Amino acid sequence: MTLDTFERSGLDEETYLLARIAALVALDASAPSYLLNIGTAAEAGVPLEKIQGTLVAIAPVVGSARVVSAARSIGEAFELDISTQDE
Repeated sequence: MTLDTFERSGLDEETYLLARIAALVALDASAPSYLLNIGTAAEAGVPLEKIQGTLVAIAPVVGSARVVSAARSIGEAFELDISTQDE
């Protein structure tokens, strides 16, 4: 299913990777999925601000709970400390 999807998409690499990250949020993906896709985006030169902007843009559609879940999974994937004061 993923064979040649970038080429067949007709999208530039940055848009393609941001769309994949948006889809991961919508699916409530696991940390390894974010590690793979955000890591690939970083290697391709996609700025972190564009990834953050994508999360902001999709929040009204997928809901804040999915975006918060994504943030936690991304933090877990990259071993970031994103704990809250309540924890």
